[in-house]
Amino acid sequence: MSVRLDGHIIKLEGACRVEDAEPLLAWLQADRSRVVDLTRAEHLHAAVVQVLIALEPPLQGESRDPFVRSWIAPLLREAGPIDTGLQEG
Repeated sequence: MSVRLDGHIIKLEGACRVEDAEPLLAWLQADRSRVVDLTRAEHLHAAVVQVLIALEPPLQGESRDPFVRSWIAPLLREAGPIDTGLQEG
């Protein structure tokens, strides 16, 4: 597995695949203050990115992958509530 819990930090390492999204989601839901470390992350499957966008955990480190570093990490750091355009009620 490319996602592991190390104390209070969730470390993404290497190529994070679709099956890594489920434990990532569970760990973030269990403690919303956990930090996600991108330092050793390479490819991130879209499911992993979606979990990160949805739960907006604090991030640390820069990915080894230039695409993740240049495009995904800035998106995650700027993510806010998603406006679906639908009105409640």
